[in-house]
Amino acid sequence: MNAALTLDNFLTRFQLQPPLPAPAIPARRQAAVLVPIVAHPQPGLLLTRRSPRLRKHAGQVAFPGGMRDAEDASLHVTALREAQEEIGLQPQQARIIGTLPAVSSSTGFQVTPVVAIIPPHLSWQPNADEVDAIFEMPLQEALRLARYAPLDIHRGGLRHRVWLSWYQDYFVWGMTAGIIRQLSLQVMPELNTI
Repeated sequence: MNAALTLDNFLTRFQLQPPLPAPAIPARRQAAVLVPIVAHPQPGLLLTRRSPRLRKHAGQVAFPGGMRDAEDASLHVTALREAQEEIGLQPQQARIIGTLPAVSSSTGFQVTPVVAIIPPHLSWQPNADEVDAIFEMPLQEALRLARYAPLDIHRGGLRHRVWLSWYQDYFVWGMTAGIIRQLSLQVMPELNTI
């Protein structure tokens, strides 16, 4: 990526490079995360760090998201509802541009990443019970595949590959890093050298 990644360039690449279908995942509980792209001329990627007081995934870097409620008409609605609850993003402030293939979580959920464009300079209202920090990473840096290191974990007789990365004081790993890498592989296929 020699030239700067602009928002228009990202949108064009995202829409012209449909994601490859995900492998079939056995029916599981459904969840969704919002992958918010901040609409700066050189876009950013909005992330959160979960509260250290949470029972599951405490202190981890994540996208806003959670389990689908029975009332949610779609997983898009789930992602937008969770983003509103966690960071104060109003649903009308997000323009959904598509989804990435669903991934399986270690807690038994099928998680669908919902990609959306959000305006810059919003005033965040983090839910203190769920969110410890909200930060933005330059999208061009986030999509640089070389920043992610693989780690193979053996669990239940199977090998699971997880991805690890640091951004400033934030440790980005696991499902979040995997979703960012998947987005990179979709919009920057010429960088798929790993």
